[in-house]
Amino acid sequence: MVYLDHAATTPMRPEVIEEMTQVMKKTFGNPSSIHQYGRSGNTRLENARQTIADSLQVKPHEIIFNSGGTESDNTALIETALAKQSQGKHIITTAVEHPSVLNTAKYLEQLGFEVTYLPVDKKGQLAVDEVKEALRADTILVSIMMANNETGNLFPIEEIGELLEEHPAVFHTDAVQTYGKIAVYPNKLHVDLLSISAHKFNGPKGVGFLYKRDELSLPSFLHGGEQEEKRRAGTHNLAGICAMAKAIELLPAEVQIDNQEKYQAFSDKLLDILTSQGIKYYLNGDPENKLSHVLNLQFPGISNDLLLMHLDLKGFAVSTGSACTAGNIEPSHVLEAMYGKESEAIAESIRVSFGYGNTEEDVEQFAQTIVDTIQRLEKKH
Repeated sequence: MVYLDHAATTPMRPEVIEEMTQVMKKTFGNPSSIHQYGRSGNTRLENARQTIADSLQVKPHEIIFNSGGTESDNTALIETALAKQSQGKHIITTAVEHPSVLNTAKYLEQLGFEVTYLPVDKKGQLAVDEVKEALRADTILVSIMMANNETGNLFPIEEIGELLEEHPAVFHTDAVQTYGKIAVYPNKLHVDLLSISAHKFNGPKGVGFLYKRDELSLPSFLHGGEQEEKRRAGTHNLAGICAMAKAIELLPAEVQIDNQEKYQAFSDKLLDILTSQGIKYYLNGDPENKLSHVLNLQFPGISNDLLLMHLDLKGFAVSTGSACTAGNIEPSHVLEAMYGKESEAIAESIRVSFGYGNTEEDVEQFAQTIVDTIQRLEKKH
């Protein structure tokens, strides 16, 4: 099998697995306990926090460990809304956010909050002016993803952050798809809250963190113990946190421009082979402003479900979009927002995403398999 679905999740690196198992074997104490086992665990915990903070160029205290992107997004939206509701009940997000933001926004609407879902253009891009026009005196929260998980499009977070410097609204960005691919610095982006999940950069599943700017005060989302300075109750997943920190230690070389160029070369190779073999396709997204490892492609007249099945049988794993909506028949809300609900692209598009372990040979074999599969399917019609 060749794995080309890194936007959904990534394989753990051997060094990360080794780190996780060593912590499980040797540092099993509860970091909140005061005896020697607990103190040893707490030392590992705080070392991991420092590693993560350094990678973001923020203070260690601003890192809150949790279970990953979904919890971070829920915490950012729900706790900000509840804490700031006396100042207003208006929230701004986009129509193409991850389900963990969109479904949380819908939940907040049930609680009486008003949510504006900003549109995107046919390239899936968001205009800063849309945010500016949507801002109101009673806007308390703006939540906009740093990069879209289906198209790879990068959104103008820094420009939006600069816009919000003159407004009291809290600014949250879901950087789950971006961190580990390009540099992410919350202070440069002018964000107050930022969500990260370890399994997107070759760490373990079920662990992540929320960056919270020191000046912002929020109650805990989970109630119970006093972990994370009373900001997130629950016994620490120490093995997961240490493994996440190890994955981050391995990132510096990965985040350099050479790595983005490598994935861009993979994308170019794939598209060149499709073009040279006469395969008709369209690129969904903005080729000038996106993460280079994500490609969303429409093949006119070819059912994406059928194409995925054939590719899987041939040993290639790709997807139709967010893994968090897999298993149901809901169409891509991202492509709907770009093209409209009646667009044929919705049922004819697949997402290919490159990552650790992929080679140029993998890409060439994959491209040729798509060519062979589509030519066979077209003959049947």
